[in-house]
Amino acid sequence: MAQRGIREYDAKKILAKHIERFSNGKFTYQGKVALVTQDKCIEAESDEKPWLKTDKLTVKSDQLFGKRGKHGLILVGATYEEAKKWLEEKMNSTVEVGKSRGKLTHFLIQSFMEVDKEYYLAFTGHRDGDYIHFSTEGGVDIEANWDKVTTVNVPIDAKIEDVDLTPILNAARDADMETLRDLITALFRLYRELHFGFLEFNPFSFTDGEFLPVDTVARLDDTAHFLCSEEWGDTEFPAPFGRELRQEEQYIKKLDEKSGSSLKLTMLNPQGRVWTMVAGGGASVIYADTVVDLGFGGELANYGEYSGDPSTGETYEYAKTILDLMTRAKSENGKIFIIGGGIANFTDVAKTFDGIIMALEDYAEKLKEQGIGIYIRRGGPNYEVGLAKIRAAGERLGLDMAVHGPDMHMTKVVSIALKNLKGGA
Repeated sequence: MAQRGIREYDAKKILAKHIERFSNGKFTYQGKVALVTQDKCIEAESDEKPWLKTDKLTVKSDQLFGKRGKHGLILVGATYEEAKKWLEEKMNSTVEVGKSRGKLTHFLIQSFMEVDKEYYLAFTGHRDGDYIHFSTEGGVDIEANWDKVTTVNVPIDAKIEDVDLTPILNAARDADMETLRDLITALFRLYRELHFGFLEFNPFSFTDGEFLPVDTVARLDDTAHFLCSEEWGDTEFPAPFGRELRQEEQYIKKLDEKSGSSLKLTMLNPQGRVWTMVAGGGASVIYADTVVDLGFGGELANYGEYSGDPSTGETYEYAKTILDLMTRAKSENGKIFIIGGGIANFTDVAKTFDGIIMALEDYAEKLKEQGIGIYIRRGGPNYEVGLAKIRAAGERLGLDMAVHGPDMHMTKVVSIALKNLKGGA
């Protein structure tokens, strides 16, 4: 699973769209939210959402970082004019959050929620299922009061309706227990069926069948986009706060958005000597972890994955982008390029390797000039054909290339490749 954070605005739009369905009509959420950006001001939003001028408002930064209240980035119970003035002051200002420094460009506005009782709820995934964390005392200091949070496990093959939630509800008021049980059940169904990797409400409350999520943090499994594109709508996957996307990352992001496959690229160190092109989200984690475990984490240039049976053309564009970045500057101690992956279930290895071969042909002279070693390990449908093609291409182009099939362990090929770097880590 490749979990990626989404804006609170998008999380609440998904919630408003689906909570009634997942609760069988027991709960609603009005979803009075608006997103103000550098390109769309509060005036433009108010033309489409008249409640902005009549409701009391809460305004807060919406750029994937927490502790917004402690950084003075929340305005509560404001009028439209107060919100407008506050936004004018904050928009495009630069702030430091932890070790990150960046510009404020996105703000969530929501109708102010006045609640009598604050609860905490979070769903988190793990290898064998999901955890439900719950507390009757939600709020900004939940970490300091984690001893008051209770947890139940939902096995991966279990339905939430069959799980006993009593252990986490014991501290709730008797009058609220049934409602909380129904609400948690509905929200968990939404979390799991819409492929969230993490979903937190802190605090939240409810009244007369209306769910009141005061603050929400969410991550989605972006590899499930082809399954949930309609349910997620136009949800955005923004870069972490303080990190601007490079032109090449933006290009792959746009390519990914137009594709039914998954194409991801994150630059870690453009001067790094270890470059990867890995098929599959899980495999990409294994390859990156192995590079780090073997002491070359500081040399890892990029992270990403291509999966979901991309076309030859898409694979070509992805490979060409990585090769272009890799060959811009020569390293005296050499570079390596690992083309890896697990054993694919349905990705046509031969088809994707056709795209990689096209890119290698474009950059063959630069690869030879810079002495870049290429190490390949792949398995899956048509892998014998694909490996034969790329081996023949390597010989024809005069590239320093070693080609392996699924008989070579994924981590072993990384070890072999790293031993050929000069100067060590």
